[in-house]
Amino acid sequence: MLQGKTVILGVTGGIAAYKAAAVASKLTQAGADVRVVMTASATKFVAPLTFQAITRHRVVVDTFDEEDAAVISHIDLADRADAVVVAPATANALAKLALGLGDDMLSTTLLAHRGRTPVLIAPAMNVHMYANPIVQQHMETLRGRGVHFVEPGEGFLACGYTGKGRMAEPEQIADKLSALLAAPRDLDGVRVLVTAGATVERIDPVRYLTNDSSGKMGFAVAEAARARGARVTLVAGRADAQPPAGVELVRVESAQDMYDAVLARFPETDIVVKAAAVADYRPAARADRKLKKSADEMTLTLERTPDILKELGARKRPDQVLIGFAAETHDVAQYAVLKAASKRADFIVANDVSQPGVGFGHDTNAVSVFTADGLVEELPLQSKRSVADRLLTIGREAFAARAAAANAGTSTGASAGASGASSASEARETST
Repeated sequence: MLQGKTVILGVTGGIAAYKAAAVASKLTQAGADVRVVMTASATKFVAPLTFQAITRHRVVVDTFDEEDAAVISHIDLADRADAVVVAPATANALAKLALGLGDDMLSTTLLAHRGRTPVLIAPAMNVHMYANPIVQQHMETLRGRGVHFVEPGEGFLACGYTGKGRMAEPEQIADKLSALLAAPRDLDGVRVLVTAGATVERIDPVRYLTNDSSGKMGFAVAEAARARGARVTLVAGRADAQPPAGVELVRVESAQDMYDAVLARFPETDIVVKAAAVADYRPAARADRKLKKSADEMTLTLERTPDILKELGARKRPDQVLIGFAAETHDVAQYAVLKAASKRADFIVANDVSQPGVGFGHDTNAVSVFTADGLVEELPLQSKRSVADRLLTIGREAFAARAAAANAGTSTGASAGASGASSASEARETST
């Protein structure tokens, strides 16, 4: 997957910079066109000539060292890159990237990178620096923007400590990059709308009804769709997880808010994945002030919220694909099939949330995919990202089949029209 790919290798100022030479060598041997950008601190550990000899390209250090007056180097590099690797990445480099600072060639190049292609970071630092909450927060911020990491290994560090902080091995970094570049782009141009998280139904200004949805499943679907080239809109309610970068994020609170946001965007959507846990009921009346305790019991009158999935099913065009979710605790198959039929959904993704590791709050899930006719596929316990990718494949195949059928119908109609025109022409010639 690296053959012919242009890879920017950013090298920052840590002792592990010497291992970056091996990373450059691995990538070059795999056929990548490696362009090395070093920070000034990195040159204190390894000379630029080392990387130049390995990659056969000039190493860039100074932002203002422009070799070609017609080209702005950091913009040109960012535009041409098929991938970016930063190895090693120091705590200082992570802070710059997370905060959007651009005071050297590497940081300005990364700011100019538009997120179309993967960014892979291999941190390396002292064990206590790596464990510092600020460093971890910066890494979490970058993950939320779609940046990938190769976790550091554990062992004896150059500073004399033993623990987690040594840069991942060059082979690991090259393998991770190959895997990222191997991800399919089979949703290029496809418009995907995902709902995620829990809705909140207010009782009064301080109390509300909600559920345990963390948003992780919907966010995984949105992230996977974006990675596969889709134009993604993510309508998200309350969630514990960090939403992915590179998507149109629409924040909502109540079921009505989500209904309005989804219905407004539905006509321009190809595939809908409704992973949100939407409240079925809401208080019939919302108090403007906090309700005070006045008795041992409180009675709430609830009313139905708008049924988003059912409304989408009623409005769905033949070319659109609608995927709903059903979190159940018993009779999973029976309820899923009934839901697919009653809501006119193409697929219902059902799971038994009473099982360990399944459903709300977990990083894993086990689901079964149903249509109104019955079971399509069972997915055993695995990461939510893996589940997301499989669901998107199922949705893409259905969408592609419908597009092909529509094109075939258009072609048949065009042929019939051409035949009719030919017959009419012949009739005119005969009458003439």
